Amino acid sequence: MFFASDNAAPCPPAIMDALNRVNEGFASSYGADAQMKQLRETIRTLFDAPEAEVHLVTTGTAANALSLALYTPPYGAVFCHRHAHIAEDECGAPEFFSAGAKLQLVDGPDGKISVNALATALKTADRSVHAVQPTCLSLTNLSEAGTAYTAAEIAALAELAKSHGLGVHLDGARFANALVATGAKPADMTWRAGVDVLSLGGTKNGLMAAEAVVLFEPAKSWELELRRKRAGQLTSKMRYIAVQMEAWFDGGRWLEMAAHANLMAARLATGLRLIKGAELLYPVDANILFARLPEAAHARAKASGAHYHEMTDGSCRLVCSWCTSTADVDALLAAFRG
Repeated sequence: MFFASDNAAPCPPAIMDALNRVNEGFASSYGADAQMKQLRETIRTLFDAPEAEVHLVTTGTAANALSLALYTPPYGAVFCHRHAHIAEDECGAPEFFSAGAKLQLVDGPDGKISVNALATALKTADRSVHAVQPTCLSLTNLSEAGTAYTAAEIAALAELAKSHGLGVHLDGARFANALVATGAKPADMTWRAGVDVLSLGGTKNGLMAAEAVVLFEPAKSWELELRRKRAGQLTSKMRYIAVQMEAWFDGGRWLEMAAHANLMAARLATGLRLIKGAELLYPVDANILFARLPEAAHARAKASGAHYHEMTDGSCRLVCSWCTSTADVDALLAAFRG
């Protein structure tokens, strides 16, 4: 019963099979291989973006920090939700990779920035020579609360940001889960909504050290190449990352895996609503949920071998993955009930 994080799940057999297939002979290094060429075309087709550029890295932190550095000079400010991953979980990497940019924290319910809050933050931003200058908006989908922005919500926020001259970044560590949750097409949730650069996460949906920066502004591609190399993220044997993503996309596998994770979370949420003293803290849009339970329920679950993040106030975070089973969910619910 492992509900601590989806990034701890194993790789699916289809991904391991793809790795085995590519593990023969020699191939050109640093992304000049056939697998990278194929993946670039696959992503362009999926996103209906024939000129998009694709750059692979090994961590979500690198994808986010490098993307933000493209749009944020050292004297710039990135607007993000106060509980965004880049604000709370990346050890200052966005500030470091941009050589000193600041994060401007914006409020909003259920982990999402509201249009009104962003409008106020942009309107009241100090644009004098004494202050960092607003340069970028970063949105997270899924949010850190597990909620999903719709394509329309992203478009409204991006339009507001661009009216103030900001670039728009989307942290898509759980992008596949967000697509399934909202029914949106990849293009509608990204460039058609005003997103300039996407951190496309594979690790939390079954891959192994496989993340992509998808640039919808190809003129910035060379700068990202240089930043990636300087950051130590230009992988020599890139075919091993590219082939994972190609197998992930094949036949819609990435969305099927995300849909399963979302479905397991919905099953878990349904069961929690029936437990006396249990409370769901946010809407359960996809594969993450936050709940508050009695102390005795936590004790029973931990004694039964359940793994999840428990906070000091009695709340917890529960995350379902591509391989979470109904048996896992039902066993956890039974432990909570006692």
